[in-house]
Amino acid sequence: MQCMKKLSLVVAVISLGYAQAHAGSITVYTALEEDEIAAYLKAANAAMPDVKVNVLRLSTGDLGARLIAEASNPQQDVIWGFAVSNMLDPRLQKLLEPYAAKGIDALPAKYKGTDNKWFAATGYVAAFCVNTDRLKSKNLPMPTSWEDLAKPVYKGEIVIPSPAASGTGYLQIVALLQGLGQEKGWALLKDLDKNVAQYTPSGSRPCKMARAGEYAIGVSFAFPAMQSIEEGYPIKMVIPAKWVGYELEASGLMKTAKNPADAKRFLDWTLSQQAGGLYSKYKELVTIPGAAPNKAAEAAGLPKDLGAVLYPVDFQKSAAERDATIKTWQETIKR
Repeated sequence: MQCMKKLSLVVAVISLGYAQAHAGSITVYTALEEDEIAAYLKAANAAMPDVKVNVLRLSTGDLGARLIAEASNPQQDVIWGFAVSNMLDPRLQKLLEPYAAKGIDALPAKYKGTDNKWFAATGYVAAFCVNTDRLKSKNLPMPTSWEDLAKPVYKGEIVIPSPAASGTGYLQIVALLQGLGQEKGWALLKDLDKNVAQYTPSGSRPCKMARAGEYAIGVSFAFPAMQSIEEGYPIKMVIPAKWVGYELEASGLMKTAKNPADAKRFLDWTLSQQAGGLYSKYKELVTIPGAAPNKAAEAAGLPKDLGAVLYPVDFQKSAAERDATIKTWQETIKR
């Protein structure tokens, strides 16, 4: 078994044999990326030095499966930064305790549950990471839409996250299926599949593979594209012309929290202005009013008014149809 690591260290893997949490200690499950988790926890540690935060980080699909598997004996106090399409699963909603975290009143209604069982301080947006050097060397045109990616010219040059494992992968197909309708949506996904070299379990991995020059196009989300551009990689971020999917990263308090007082303090901190300032360094979508804009986003060409380009995803529908959609994807794509 691995030991729990202190808040100031990178993410720890939680042992199922971990004993009952002591006062001043909370256990948090999250699907946030590891590099951002480390930065957030460092700041949270400074704000709450008396609280030890033990973190388990898994991909969205794996975390959802674990939460359901542990439903009869939850191991965590808090769910933090988890895809709202998963959080709205009735099996998980039953596990959550309503809590109006400090700052929740300032969030627009679409970024929180009416019953206060969840709120989302951040989110992420679908984007293509296009390696301009590889595109030029292969004499390929710059894609601007999902339909472009289905053109035969890109065969073997595209990497996409699997919707079965990745929240990013799921949000991408949800926008297409809701926007185009089932028949046309699945037809486009089948055509696109003909060009896909591989499906990855991570939403950021396709962008990293594209920036390394392994493939011309990594279908990912905006932040790794912005980060790659800022770090000097030959990447162009493309926000597709239509059906731009996005996901909210929801947080909530468990009914079975062993240390609810400190769990609530942690949730309050995640909506603080201090946290909002940090989110802007890692997120293209920050819901906390007054959060500073991301300079890398502007340099990469992310639209200033994201709301004007995002497809209006029905998250309740996305949650209700998730299992059926993934099953259909696995039966249709067969990868």
